[in-house]
This record gives sequence, structure tokens and C-alpha cells, in this order.
Amino acid sequence: MINTDRTDNDVSLLPEAANNQQLNHCKTVGCVNFGSTDPNHYVLQRNNPNKPLLVCRECGAFPPLINNQDVMQEVRRLRQQQTCGLPACTNPDCENITLPVLTHRQHYHAFGFSGDRQRYRCKSCQTTFVDRWSGFNTKNTLQQKLLAMLFTGYSVRDICRRLKMNPKSFYDQLSHIASRCRRQLAMFDARLCKHSKQLSLASNIRVLQPQSENGVNWIASCEAFSGYVLAQDTNYQSSDAETLSEQHDPYQTGTRFMAHPPAQIIEVPPSQPQGLLARIDGTYRAVMSRPNLENPLTSLPRINYPAKGCLIRPQYTVYAHYLYLREMLTDNETLSIFMPQEPLLRSACISIFTDRIKARTLHPVYVEADAGWQHGQPANKVDIVMMGWWRDRWAFTRDGELSKGICHLGGEKGNETKWLEHASHDTVRRYQQRFHDQFSQLVNEPRRKLRPGGLMPLLDIYRAWHNLCHQEKNGLTPAQQIGLVNAPLTLEQLLS
Repeated sequence: MINTDRTDNDVSLLPEAANNQQLNHCKTVGCVNFGSTDPNHYVLQRNNPNKPLLVCRECGAFPPLINNQDVMQEVRRLRQQQTCGLPACTNPDCENITLPVLTHRQHYHAFGFSGDRQRYRCKSCQTTFVDRWSGFNTKNTLQQKLLAMLFTGYSVRDICRRLKMNPKSFYDQLSHIASRCRRQLAMFDARLCKHSKQLSLASNIRVLQPQSENGVNWIASCEAFSGYVLAQDTNYQSSDAETLSEQHDPYQTGTRFMAHPPAQIIEVPPSQPQGLLARIDGTYRAVMSRPNLENPLTSLPRINYPAKGCLIRPQYTVYAHYLYLREMLTDNETLSIFMPQEPLLRSACISIFTDRIKARTLHPVYVEADAGWQHGQPANKVDIVMMGWWRDRWAFTRDGELSKGICHLGGEKGNETKWLEHASHDTVRRYQQRFHDQFSQLVNEPRRKLRPGGLMPLLDIYRAWHNLCHQEKNGLTPAQQIGLVNAPLTLEQLLS
């Protein structure tokens, strides 16, 4: 029991809930207050900014607070990005707005044609709209050539010169291709989520442009074994926000939009320790030194703020990412989520899936392994070590000079050998690394370091190509490996 004289437990000291969601609570799974939103279970204060705003009375945990309304707004932003260009009701006052026809057919019915394109009518508000991508693609050949050159390393200037188009036309075509790719993926994503009662996901977060230091992070979640990418998001908005905040204030709506942060002095980190256990312990120490342990950007000495658009604090994008996944996986019965040792992923996953963790239908697992470890091999001797401030229960195994460790964040015991054998997030890491390798010239172009907006359509295109066209060493695409298609799609089929 923690003793403190800061005992103001007025309910107003918790940020206001939004859509019946209160994401501010104790996130220590073994604590009796885990998931509790009763302010009497916490010590709350707003007077001293140098002390935690919320402290659990039982276990002493002090999770950073987050604005619930901003998380819901971020979910809407991500949903609009995911469904941009898809046929859906356009009436802003209708409950079906942003619900695509391809995945919510029960809300619409076919209503004739406009030329060769299908027209629909909303059952709720009777608004009619046209699926602009349902007709014949007259630019198919041109777009195939554009993608072929882009994937083989041609620069934007060379592509424009060879295809006799100006840069604006190039980016217009890229946006059209991205919309068609999103349309193709929407049907496969819905089919996977509806029919997969037991699913394992792998999540990872990394910087979008490694050499830019512009603060744009990229989170992706994929089916853990096939590598089928189910969702990916960035904390970058291409349009400017009305208000930007220098300091994070969870009680102020709109605080998720970052202003340009001042440069700060950061101590040079010590050299990376050798050995898996030492690296994991070093990560815990580095995390605890962050001003906000759920925001990896607070440990950076400087951020080269994008010249166009604005940054969103990563915790809001990651929380919204998992909320979006929860909405997609309503029919799922058992879900496992494998992730690297990053407290932002941990906190977001635990907060969003609190009920499922309590019901033991969701298994969040930290996974760390030495380079060269072959995932899938059985674990021999298993050693248990309690690590970090949270006293996380890690299980380690060795094979020669290589080691692997897992930590079941839901507190499950007895299945360590199972998770050591099967848990892995290598598929999503390889997917992100291939993107950087494939488009290194475009990603690291000096003029693009402060203009990441041009990469947003490319992310959608690459996800569709990876899921439906890219064949792994076994000759199968990720969509084939999980039974969504019988054969790889060609670029012509992808763009039709």
C-alpha cells in the first residue's frame, strides 16, 4: 500500500470518458485495481507537474494519463484514412458515414448504374452514391508501368520523364492506385476477420524514415505466421491542425497534436550490453528514463518537424490502432498479440483489451530473441526471471549461443514452452524492413525528410502488393497462406 499525502480523489481529476471508454486505470495485470476506473483506488493530483498525475494505491504503478476524447478522434481519423476512396455514404448526418459498402453491405442496396459504374443507396438516409472504382480502369496499363518502375528503383523524376507526365500527375496516379488497393484489401480484410475465430497477430512500431528524425512513427500489425498485414498507421496528418500543443495535457481536447518541440539535452546512451537478458534489462532502464514512458519521442534530443502537415503524439495513434483492430475482430474468440519490448504497445494493448485479458481470451506477449534464432524450434530448458520495475515474468531458453525470451503480459503461467516455440513478430519486422529496402531512395530522399505525406499512398500500395502479390520463399503470398485466395494476383488484377 502506497503512503502519500496527495489525496485528492475528486472524479474530475480523471480525464472525461468518451464513448463509454475510460483508458486511464492501473495497467498492472496482477494488481487488484487492474482496469478499475474508480478514482478511490488511486492517488490523483494536478498541482505538481513533476509528479505522477495518477498513482495506484495498491501496486504503486503510475501510468501516464491520456485524453479519451482525443483517442476517439484519432480512431475516426484512422478510419477515414483506411476507407478513403471506398464507396460509402457521404451524408455527414448519417450513422453509416465512412462505413464502406464492401464490408457493410447490410446498410446499402444496389441502385442501378452510372455509366459502367455501380450506384448504391443508403438504407438509413436514402443518399445515393457511385462506386468510382467499379468501372473499367482506363489507366490500367499506365499504372502498371508506373508501379513496375517504382518497385524497380526508378526515381520520381525518371518515371515522369519516361511516362511523359509531370510530378503532379504522378502523385495523382499514385493516389488513384492507393484507392484501388484499399478497395481490393477491404474485402480480404473483412473475410479474414470474420472467419478467423483463433488468430495470432504480430505488432511492431518503428520510424517511417530512419534518416530523417522527423518524428513520424509507423505501427503495423499482421497475421503472425503468414505475414498478412491487417492494419498499419502513422502518427502523421497531411493537413494542418487548428491548434498544436507544446506540452501534453490529458485534460485538454486536441492535445494529441504536437507543436514543434524545443531541442533538449539527452545523455549519450551507454553501449548496447551483450546478451539477451542484459539487453532486456537495459531496455527497461531506458524506458524508465523517458519523461513519458508511453511516448518514445520524448527521449529524442530533437525532432525535425515536417514542413507540411502535423505530428500526432504516438500514444494516441497506437491506442487508436488497437481500437480499430478491436472493432474489426468482434467475431474473434481467441487472440494472441506478439510484440517487441515497447511499453507503448504494451499499455495500448492492455488498455484496449482489458475485458478480454480478464476473460483469458487474449494473450499479449513480449518476444525478444537473438539474431539468427530459428522460431518454431521446441524450447529445451526454461529459466524464469523477474525483470524491470513491473517485475515482469520472463521465460528464457537457449540453443547453443543463441537465446530467446518471452513475457506473457496477461500473467499466464504454465505455457512458457508453447509461447517460446510459437511467439514471434519477425513477419511484421521483415515486412517493414522490406519496405525500407525496396524504396530506400524515395524514403531517404533529402527533400522528402520534411515532407512524409508523399509516402502515405505508397504505404497502402505496398501493403496490397505484399498481401496479394508478393510470393514468399514457399511460392505463396500471405493471402494464399491463410486461404483467402487460390493464386497470386497480378498487377493488372490488383489495379482492375
